Amino acid sequence: MSLVAAELERRGIASVAIQLLREVAERVRPPRALLVPFPHGYPLGRPGDAAFQRRVIESALRLLESPSLPPPVLVDFEADR
Repeated sequence: MSLVAAELERRGIASVAIQLLREVAERVRPPRALLVPFPHGYPLGRPGDAAFQRRVIESALRLLESPSLPPPVLVDFEADR
């Protein structure tokens, strides 16, 4: 995913990855990534919890609001907010 995101960015299309493993994000350095603390297979969190999943997606999309931040931008999701 990070390689695809980097290619999209080179073509002028902003991207955000939702990343489960910080170590992977630090190694592959996607342009922007929201780091989430969820189990594998659940990048948006709890199944069936649409409101919580919406918070995850909105948090990821907010990373696009600051285009002046130099990549890579790695931000931890704050689940308790």
